[in-house]
Amino acid sequence: MADGFSPSRRRFLQVSSAAGGGLLMAVTLAEAAHAVGAAEAGFTPNVFVHIAPSGLITITAKSPEIGQGVKTSLPMLIAEELDAPWESVKIVQADADQALYGGQVAGGSRSIPNAWEPMRRAGATARAMLIAAAAQTWKVDATSLSTDAGQVVHAASGRRLGYGRLAALAATLPVPDPATLVLKDPKAYKIIGTPRGQVDAPAIVAGKPLFGIDVRLPGMVYAAFEKAPGYGGKLVSADLAAAKASPGVKDVFVLDGGADPSTVVSGVAVIADSWWAAQRARKLLNARWAPGPSAGQSTEGFAKQAAALFDQPPQAVARKDGDPDAAFKTAVKLVEARYSYPFLAHTALEPQNCTAQYKDGRFEIWAPTQNPEQGRGLIVRTLGAKPGDVTIHMIRCGGGFGRRLANDYMVEAAAIAQKTGGAPVKLLWSREDDMAHDFYRSGGYHGFKAGLDAQGRLIALRHHAIGHGAGPRNADVNVNEIPGRAVENLEFVTSAVPSAVPTGPMRAPRSNGMSFVYQSFLDEVAHAAGRDPMDFRIDLLVAAEGKPSQPPTQAAARLLAVMRKAREVSGWGRALPAGHGLGVAYCNSYGGYFAEVVEASVDAAGKVRVHKVWMAGDIGRQIVNPAGAINQCQGAALDGISQALHQVITVVDGATVQGNFDQYPLLRMREAPEDIEVHWVLSDNAPTGLGEPSLPPVIPALCNAIFAACGKRVRHLPIDLTAV
Repeated sequence: MADGFSPSRRRFLQVSSAAGGGLLMAVTLAEAAHAVGAAEAGFTPNVFVHIAPSGLITITAKSPEIGQGVKTSLPMLIAEELDAPWESVKIVQADADQALYGGQVAGGSRSIPNAWEPMRRAGATARAMLIAAAAQTWKVDATSLSTDAGQVVHAASGRRLGYGRLAALAATLPVPDPATLVLKDPKAYKIIGTPRGQVDAPAIVAGKPLFGIDVRLPGMVYAAFEKAPGYGGKLVSADLAAAKASPGVKDVFVLDGGADPSTVVSGVAVIADSWWAAQRARKLLNARWAPGPSAGQSTEGFAKQAAALFDQPPQAVARKDGDPDAAFKTAVKLVEARYSYPFLAHTALEPQNCTAQYKDGRFEIWAPTQNPEQGRGLIVRTLGAKPGDVTIHMIRCGGGFGRRLANDYMVEAAAIAQKTGGAPVKLLWSREDDMAHDFYRSGGYHGFKAGLDAQGRLIALRHHAIGHGAGPRNADVNVNEIPGRAVENLEFVTSAVPSAVPTGPMRAPRSNGMSFVYQSFLDEVAHAAGRDPMDFRIDLLVAAEGKPSQPPTQAAARLLAVMRKAREVSGWGRALPAGHGLGVAYCNSYGGYFAEVVEASVDAAGKVRVHKVWMAGDIGRQIVNPAGAINQCQGAALDGISQALHQVITVVDGATVQGNFDQYPLLRMREAPEDIEVHWVLSDNAPTGLGEPSLPPVIPALCNAIFAACGKRVRHLPIDLTAV
């Protein structure tokens, strides 16, 4: 499996529970000889299922919970094959331990694909052992037994035994060969495919402490960390004495970090008995900074450099099919346009935070992180720790969207704790810190040229993608993106604007920008051809169907299916009120296939109103938790609309201008569509996640709806119709 988890017989260990002689069902990733020997020596394996004599079933959720629902959906997979009554299941969050649990990363919509079979086999193995225990107890053949809602059933005699009564005996039995286990027929599912609320929802609604920001430990102190406003700036001076004299302050010291924003940078830590005291003292530092590598760089400068690059030969050719130049000469109509989108901040509602303690040479970390092992590695490399001396407790994240795949805040907290004398330290960034020190969704500049023949068919396409970074490969372009394979004469070329602005993955990395430019330009070409935008796209997909793709992830047939579903459910082509328009877009990203239609209106003052969104998605043959899936899709639509209407990060002299939500607004309730319909197109493919793939199409669908409503083409984000 992609996360390193291999559920073979030699990797299943069964040991006795230390608590009351229950059944402890574990799956380890160690090699067989080591694992078996370790089990005999009291090795603590990776626990997924624990059944107590009382009948309580505890399932461990191994992956970070960032609001995407895996703390619920992954245990659902185990509980289904275990035949456990969901109401009797208790779910606990695992600590970070990749050697035991396999991959523990929340990113790339990989949680469900990586866990789909291993978690079900973990539940099925525990169930088989319970059946074996009942067969031994009743002295009957195991094949005569079945399970139902936490009980083993002997239908011939009507006898039943609860799992709790069988747990101690089951713990002494040999582990079955996983190859002999038959997983459930989907028709027999009782948990998978049924809507389940998130297990943490009652606690969230009640305001109970669940998140990193809620962590409280005895003797804990609070930290604020002052860093240069420009990326990679170096501390020159600061009034440490003034800050230290502020009420409630316990210590103030310099961390002499480097210029790499992914680890500890140069700055001043303020330690106090409350976070507000630390923040108050921080303002007295009057720190002066030597400029970093981004000094002098700006959004305006990037745009000017990109404009110049469009008039020069590209720096690299990513893909070329046929002879685009010759095809352009024969085209009866040419369409040319330039598109751009800005840097974006992640702005999870919970700012970055981490609680750390350094004691007796060991670090203990409480962190809301999407990628705990990367954080462990940072602490090891930066602070000289040994991997075994770093314990990471994964705390529920108040949003992530890719930002918490980086762990700069974790290593900062650890570095501060190392100098604090043993007390736990909670480092909490302000919202201004969060916006100023993000790993932003990179901006991009895209030039297109298309050629149409007399029948309005797309016969040639050139795309020049310009990104930010050290080289042209940083440009966002996917050489397999359709209309690739649908156009015989095609060229994808790239260039880059030098930039020291730190960037990183953001929900549907690359696709969230690329979908906007591709699907908007295709809409533009469709109108230039005098074609219906829906029919034009469907014809392109038909042309691409069956043609090879490397890697084979752009399945035109699956995109066709969701496009046709979107056309059906949205009533595409129907009459609309004056000033209203429908726009459509599709995207395949991170294993999911989505087509989306937006109905929007534009009033006389140019104000945009989003009325409704229809989403048609193919994420495989099974929706694990329909409630969570719909929640993810609706949230993605709102996220995308928010980005399209409002959000931009502006760089001036190597620093971010925006500091809080007054300058970087999120979508308000009054701006949200009245309805977001989600429809599924089931396909004979393994299930995938959908945190990413449902977002990208909504942005171009909205922009295309605006054109249909008022004739103004949006080529630059965020949307500003006064500039069109």
